[in-house]
Amino acid sequence: MRGALLAVALPVGLFLLLAAVLARATPPPGLYMRAEAARLGGISRDWVPFADISPHMARAAVAAEDANFCLHWGFDMAEIRRALDAGGTRGASTISQQTVKNVFLWHGRDWTRKALEALMTPVVEALWSKRRILEVYLNVAEFGEGVFGVEAAARHHFRSSAAALTPLQAARLAAILPDPKRRNPANPSPFVRNRTAQIMAGAATIRADGRDRCFLPG
Repeated sequence: MRGALLAVALPVGLFLLLAAVLARATPPPGLYMRAEAARLGGISRDWVPFADISPHMARAAVAAEDANFCLHWGFDMAEIRRALDAGGTRGASTISQQTVKNVFLWHGRDWTRKALEALMTPVVEALWSKRRILEVYLNVAEFGEGVFGVEAAARHHFRSSAAALTPLQAARLAAILPDPKRRNPANPSPFVRNRTAQIMAGAATIRADGRDRCFLPG
């Protein structure tokens, strides 16, 4: 019994310690990022603090991936219900869940990862601020083959910096998620153009109704 308890307590304790440390420290490359670096012989990634990311990019990412980011505690129950009603054909993963997956876990649809993600996400929500969660997300998200983080994405696709992204550029970057290897923000398909317009409208909405207050100063 002691051995079983230790086998559970040790990884839990390590995760809690790591999550607390990463509330401030820069996360190391995750499992998927390291696998891509090995496959491609290297990746492009430049960490930037939240203050050096355009607020247009922050709003665009939230509008595209998790419009209720400021309102939930890690899980958007309304989106989950809609996903269930749609027969599982649409995603309901929040930015918080995606951040946990990218930093602590592996990619894939297996139930082990999903269960761990469900357990870890409330912990990260408790230990990290919403601003920190979004900062990490924007620095670890994939924006093209071998391109990770918004700074590398801005330089790769627009020869810009994360701080200088315009509303259109930010929306186009957000529009290629969650399929960045088959979508190109610099040479957008009709789908990406339409998605960009939707994201720009969504970003304007969350700015107007205050759903950006948890990650941007008033």
